[in-house]
Amino acid sequence: MSPRILFVCDAGPAVGGGHVMRSLTLAGALTQAGATCAFLARPAVEAVLDAFAPDTPRTTATEPFDAVVFDHYGLAAPDHRACARGRPTLVIDDLANRPLEADLVLDSGPARKAEDYAGLVPPLATLLLGPHNAPVRPAFPALRDQALARRATGGRVKRILVSLGLTDVGAITGRVVDLLLPRIDDIMLDVVLGGGAPSLPRLRAIRDPRLVLHVDSQEMPQLTLAADLAVGAGGSSSWERCVLALPTLTLILADNQIAAATALAAAGASPCLPVTAPDFDAAFGREIDRLITDPDQRAALSKASAQICDGGGAARVAAAFLERTPGG
Repeated sequence: MSPRILFVCDAGPAVGGGHVMRSLTLAGALTQAGATCAFLARPAVEAVLDAFAPDTPRTTATEPFDAVVFDHYGLAAPDHRACARGRPTLVIDDLANRPLEADLVLDSGPARKAEDYAGLVPPLATLLLGPHNAPVRPAFPALRDQALARRATGGRVKRILVSLGLTDVGAITGRVVDLLLPRIDDIMLDVVLGGGAPSLPRLRAIRDPRLVLHVDSQEMPQLTLAADLAVGAGGSSSWERCVLALPTLTLILADNQIAAATALAAAGASPCLPVTAPDFDAAFGREIDRLITDPDQRAALSKASAQICDGGGAARVAAAFLERTPGG
């Protein structure tokens, strides 16, 4: 009998859809390995599933399941215990800031160390740390060889990918597009955002042949491959861009993105900017101008980012979790 695994995720205007998206990737790897997966059907989670994975099973109950995956920063050890009731548990985390009741903890932050979780997890918990464990959709590593070959040829910037989260927190996508359009000459902008993004109505009103909107796009791997440069949020999509070695200016949109984004910068893989900085507009202009005009800098970022993540994390995590799961 195949193990039944429940996913409990967070989503919504304040946190975006990234928790659900990376959980979907892990669910795909678990399903491929023989498990049966379903998502706890909360409205905000349902909205992301409807847009990107309408055939994914949903449930309103926490029983009967053989194991539970949590991807929700608002839940801590008491919540995990109440839901899991002794069943094997995997917690996907990036914060290391609260007690977790977990048999396995996945934290893909590039600077994360085991001691960060000292006293926060049970003594026998397994820690799966670093970007090589990050759940990246299989469509990205499938394009990795092609991307590496394309990046090696260099050339000028022809397309910039702007991907700042489905929910467009604080209408940041529109703000970035406003900063880009006056300085990109004939460069095309591929702008990805969700159907409910606050920037969307105004962006749709812009009549500029350089601006291409991709709403609830199913083509992120292809868009990432085709881009020569990106402006991206410092969340889980960072690993997708690393897999395809895309030079990126990373924008920090939330506190939970700070550690990973600054670690990427320290590794020479991506400069980063907090959107809350008082001089953000000027700093953004300086950084994007430098990246557009400096092919050596783009090449260095591409090489460094490719070494961060190979895209095989979902299969690694699925195998480790199924070892702890009855019937796995």
